[in-house]
Amino acid sequence: MERVRPGPGGDSGGGSLSRRCYLSAVWYLRAVAWVNFLAAVWVSFGNEIRRHNNDEFLTPYLLTAGFFSGSLALLLAVTMRRRKRAAWILNLVLAGLVLVLGVLAMGMPVYRQHAQNWVSVVLTALFVATLLGGRREFHAKGDPSNPRLAVLVAAGGFLACSLLAAVLVTASNTDPEAGHTTFLQRWHYGALRMVSLAYDDIHFGGISTPTWTNVLINILGTVLVLLVLYAAFRSRRAVDAMTEEDERHLRALLERHGERDSLGYFALRRDKSVVWSPSGKAAVAYRVVSGVSLASGDPIGDPEAWPGAIHRWLLQAREHGWTPAVIGASEEGGTVYARHGLNALELGDEAIVDLADFTLEGRAMRGVRQAYHRVGRAGYGVRVRRQRDIPSQEMAELARLADDWRDGETERGFSMALGRLGDPRDGRCVVVVCHDGERPRGLLNFVPWGDTGLSLDLMRRDRRSENGLFEFMVLELIGHADAFGVRQISLNFAMFRSVFERGSRLGAGPVLRLWRSLLSFFSRWWQIESLYRANAKYRPIWEPRFLLFGSSADLLRITVAAARAEGFLQAPGLPGRLDRQYGGRTGAGRQPGRSDAGRND
Repeated sequence: MERVRPGPGGDSGGGSLSRRCYLSAVWYLRAVAWVNFLAAVWVSFGNEIRRHNNDEFLTPYLLTAGFFSGSLALLLAVTMRRRKRAAWILNLVLAGLVLVLGVLAMGMPVYRQHAQNWVSVVLTALFVATLLGGRREFHAKGDPSNPRLAVLVAAGGFLACSLLAAVLVTASNTDPEAGHTTFLQRWHYGALRMVSLAYDDIHFGGISTPTWTNVLINILGTVLVLLVLYAAFRSRRAVDAMTEEDERHLRALLERHGERDSLGYFALRRDKSVVWSPSGKAAVAYRVVSGVSLASGDPIGDPEAWPGAIHRWLLQAREHGWTPAVIGASEEGGTVYARHGLNALELGDEAIVDLADFTLEGRAMRGVRQAYHRVGRAGYGVRVRRQRDIPSQEMAELARLADDWRDGETERGFSMALGRLGDPRDGRCVVVVCHDGERPRGLLNFVPWGDTGLSLDLMRRDRRSENGLFEFMVLELIGHADAFGVRQISLNFAMFRSVFERGSRLGAGPVLRLWRSLLSFFSRWWQIESLYRANAKYRPIWEPRFLLFGSSADLLRITVAAARAEGFLQAPGLPGRLDRQYGGRTGAGRQPGRSDAGRND
């Protein structure tokens, strides 16, 4: 099996010369962006560059001094780094045009006499040469709908921004003859100011606007251009949604190999896509979020076929310019991913209760025993059933209650949540319902983990119920485990568990203590330390889980994508019809309001 070593953006490198040309083109755009931003805030330096642009001097490609040109160069640098073919074509056309005009200008004595003009032409020529030399590196495809979407954004955005510019001109016009101008003239002025890169005022009879108005209108034009470029270069969101055949095949693999990974069943989420190994004996389930191909857990199926599935997944990411990443991989799965060039970072630990060794005896379990007895004395009881044994009407009511008990409006879960409580195809799930004799007060749902294990999907309770309800339900489930043939239970995932544990020990170093203090501070908003404490009380086996990534430069992007997938961040979508037509599918059959925030709710 060929080894794939991901480069930036998850791509495998080509020849050494081609890769050097690719990197040179990216760094040129980064340098130009930095100089443009510097010139925008350093007045004398910016005026010198603008003088070169306006007089008999030439400047290299995209070096025009200002936030617009800096933003444009930075966006092109980002898209070029992701090896977008469309960005390569646009740069080649624009830089080629600038080079041709520069060569023609150098035929005139007024330009040829300045040595800096020769430097500018040579720099532009070298950039064009790097584009041609690295052409094989720019292979990432965009979404097929990008050209049409870019046209729609350009047309609609220009109309909206130009009308807003006309309103700004009308409101701030200080010319004494302002009353003699028509709205069409003011709209014409605003539209020209949007597209004008000159710093001199555009003179219209009866129109005189202050500097702040011109700046705002120029900003509108800049934002519009960047939005159009984003629409033109955005990554494809998904290749193929999971089909019914994919799901059947995945279920068959889980029947044979499901005991290997407690998160395996969550690959059946219908907002994921699937990449199969050549033999069909293994698969990687993933979802594309913000240009990141985000897989979760280990590959599904025969471990001997895992490399083939991972190889195909990486090639697909390379083809579409996606950044590959894996969240929640086990040590075994992470080792295989690492052999394909991905780097590993420990995220935390999964709490697994081995029922053969579990006991309520001892001082360490005192708190759990007290919570269990307190809830029992309050008159609570528990029913533990397979989902297929629950009447459909009762199951629908439980799903409704789970939504009502959700903490907040945001639905969370991706790597450790199934997202469809009550689906008839998940009949093997085990549902634990706690009631107070009159009505349900709490609910746990567990998905199958092979034949002898359960993995926590979601946990919800009525906020008015007795404290310790979850402990009561977990212990009742353990008491019924033999009836279901269960020998191990996977509970919550504790992020950065080792930091909290080692940071509180005698002799912990200052860096570890500081890291623990920071995590404790953020635990006020995110359940980081509380999840660790809630699981540690069961004295579980801690199994490490890892984040796999190609380059440390992509960690911020991967973190944002993972936060979006898990529901901790919400990104504004396209409105209405545009979202349905260009936003991509999130998977067939997903039930609105059922994407439950399993383990970390």
